[in-house]
Amino acid sequence: MPFANFVRRQIIGIAALAATAVPAFAQSAAQWPDRPVRLLVTVGAGGAADTLSRNLSNGFAQFANGQPLIVENRPGAGGTLAAAAVAREKPDGYTLFLAEVGANAVAHALTTKLPYDPHTAFTPIIHVANLPAVLLMRATLPYATLAEFLAAAKQQPGKFNYAAAGVGNWTHLFMAYLNSQAGTEMVNVVYRSGAEMLTSVLRGDTDVAPLTVSTSLSHVKEGRVRALAGFASKPMPQLPDTPPASRTIRDFDITVWHGIAGPAGMDPALVARMNGIFNQVLQVPAVRKAIEEAQAAEIVGGTPQQFDAFIKSELKRWPEVVKAAGIKPE
Repeated sequence: MPFANFVRRQIIGIAALAATAVPAFAQSAAQWPDRPVRLLVTVGAGGAADTLSRNLSNGFAQFANGQPLIVENRPGAGGTLAAAAVAREKPDGYTLFLAEVGANAVAHALTTKLPYDPHTAFTPIIHVANLPAVLLMRATLPYATLAEFLAAAKQQPGKFNYAAAGVGNWTHLFMAYLNSQAGTEMVNVVYRSGAEMLTSVLRGDTDVAPLTVSTSLSHVKEGRVRALAGFASKPMPQLPDTPPASRTIRDFDITVWHGIAGPAGMDPALVARMNGIFNQVLQVPAVRKAIEEAQAAEIVGGTPQQFDAFIKSELKRWPEVVKAAGIKPE
């Protein structure tokens, strides 16, 4: 019986430790953050994703124990440099990633040497916003609508070109998707940034280019370029006379999306705490105004589960686009 008593005492002790572990863990999540939080962004300073991140950082501290959200620009390799860096971090909530289509949904279809698996490397936290994009056309082309332009492109395969910011960048993917859905063969002309893409269309060096509304709005209003169509199925309040591409191509609906993700293995209690904070940030009037008006973006918010489901749908869609477009992995 002494041995039985010993075993009984050990079981009771283990049960007591287990009972106290959950409250202690929950308390740890509730106290996050107790130091600055880093948010790695896949583009350089001044880009749409960078601006979105800094808008978030402006409202973060008031809900996060006074701790700042520090934006760290880590451009390069189609966003995979920043993604790989976050994937290697501890899942403690202090290094986060501004997730996006390139690094999180299509990079694995474009390279055979990706240093992380986008299916398993990250913990989705919140879908922050969708930035609507528009197809710009150089002002000297005679086409008044997307349907007219695509009809001309079908009749003359390879004649028309488009500007994009590198293979695998969202601008390249959007146009590859447009080509595949419209049955056209427009030629990709690679530039280093959205600013160079815009300049190429303004100068007439390229025929069309996909750019965010916030980047192109002033030039459209001045008549220096023509906005043929929006890529998202929703009308754009900032460009009420520019119809969605879905009016020409059935079910066409894509946006430049961004969300917050962390390394794989984050505890659900911590994820819930972080999701709640970022949802609060997105309700701050100044933050909402900066994102919705200045960036012409649609705030999404919601739960980690909703963002996870969205990413999974993107992981299914974009590799199929890459294959249909004939883009070979490097």
